Amino acid sequence: MEPTRRGLMLVLSSPSGAGKTTLARRLLDADPGVVPSISCTTRKQRKGEVEGRDYYFLDRDTFARMRDSGEFLEWALVFDNFYGTPREPVERALAEGRDVLFDVDWQGAESLRNEKKGDVVSVFILPPSGEALERRLNERAQDSPDVVASRMAKAADEMSHYAEYDYTIINRDIATSLMELKSILTAERLKRERQVGLSNFVKALREGR
Repeated sequence: MEPTRRGLMLVLSSPSGAGKTTLARRLLDADPGVVPSISCTTRKQRKGEVEGRDYYFLDRDTFARMRDSGEFLEWALVFDNFYGTPREPVERALAEGRDVLFDVDWQGAESLRNEKKGDVVSVFILPPSGEALERRLNERAQDSPDVVASRMAKAADEMSHYAEYDYTIINRDIATSLMELKSILTAERLKRERQVGLSNFVKALREGR
């Protein structure tokens, strides 16, 4: 019997405006073997959001119960709302040989590494320059100049954590960056330790079976 493959956790991080979310969407569209991690949150459901597609929307008591019983791989309090990654669907996907994509900040990436180190492949997305990052933030036309300045200041801190990641991609253009991300995923899928039953397969080959 040929070996099967255990899935992996592909963790993407970047400063706001570096293109992480666009890359994540393009990868999900291009590779059916990759599924998104869907977080739980205590914030209110916004117009257009779908339960189980965008988030799992929970009340605070339910979130606290799940947190205290260890049902989250990682969780955080952001702007007075709780967010957490449910453990069970991720572990089920890994066991079934599917890869789970995470779009998290460096703190979330650190928590995931601490919890599931052998399963995590982490990639930090960098902008080609500070000027390009600021231009992208301004082009969004969503934020005031003060907010853009605040995001630029936060980006400097976030980018200082790049060395904690397995790979870095400088996002000069989306097509090239997507190709590089796919290459990382292909190589990591072929790692020996992710091939379940490989030793028995090789043993059978050596015995002529």
